Amino acid sequence: MWIPIQINENSAEPLYHQIETQLRSLIISGVITEGTLLPSIREFSADLKCSVITVRRVYQDLENEGLLRTRQGTGTFVSHVGDGAMEGYKQDAVRKALESAVEVAQSVQCSFDELQQIFQEIVERKYKGLE
Repeated sequence: MWIPIQINENSAEPLYHQIETQLRSLIISGVITEGTLLPSIREFSADLKCSVITVRRVYQDLENEGLLRTRQGTGTFVSHVGDGAMEGYKQDAVRKALESAVEVAQSVQCSFDELQQIFQEIVERKYKGLE
């Protein structure tokens, strides 16, 4: 199975974190559904051109979160995630992204009002086409 993950080698963000964040988002959004068999660690690392250790860490972290389950000799599958838990994952992902954006704004001396205006513009632009 091909998993649409984009790696930015120029990013300061660690490779495992880029992969983990994107895979988590694909599971939470339902793009990769419950019961889906993921590629083996070796296959996935070859596809992503990264270390087996990196993919093993991603799978272990997501398994610890309850998003994946591994069956010895069978493979790694997407777990059942209840609607309540799914909503929690969505909110956590958005909160982390917004906290990061606020930290960047603060670091460049962006005022509260400026940040609010920027946020409003982005939300309106992104959601306008969905109506």
